[in-house]
Amino acid sequence: MNRIAIFCGSSAGEDPVYYETAYRLGEILAARSIGIVYGGANVGLMGAVADGALSRGGNVIGVLPTFLRPKELGHQALSELILVESMHERKTKMNELCDGIIALPGGFGTLEELFETVTWSQLGLHDKPIGILNINDYYSPLLLLLDNMVSAQFLKEVNRDMLLVSAEIEQLLQLMDSYRAPSVRKWIDREDLT
Repeated sequence: MNRIAIFCGSSAGEDPVYYETAYRLGEILAARSIGIVYGGANVGLMGAVADGALSRGGNVIGVLPTFLRPKELGHQALSELILVESMHERKTKMNELCDGIIALPGGFGTLEELFETVTWSQLGLHDKPIGILNINDYYSPLLLLLDNMVSAQFLKEVNRDMLLVSAEIEQLLQLMDSYRAPSVRKWIDREDLT
């Protein structure tokens, strides 16, 4: 992977482990010469991952909607800051610039970005690895919901397994490096209907 998109909160969370791990992720990606594209802010986990990468000379591209610039405080030390007009344009640009995705803890925006990206993969619009860095078991309740979606037959297990999950940065990156998109996607084969 040459560049990873990072989806994460503009808040730091209540436990320092969230900020520390986000910063460490930035450091590790920079040490591996993997660039970062993210939401462009200098606050919260967004700022932490950018600062971690920049501290090691990493390439960090921010994509920030103009209406969020006063709220999320665009990072001034990035390799490049791209201003866009909408949230949809932000996600589209980040997707164009990356060849893998990692979600860190965050709120509604992070979940929305994660699920739109995994839906695109489910529909066969891209084959990029999508990872969840499950810091402090933050995503564990969500993973139980996904398992329930499989049990209730609203989600195929092969599609649920497109989300690569680990609490450890190095293990998650290994999972992403070896990822191969499933041949079965969202649509049911005609043979399955007989």
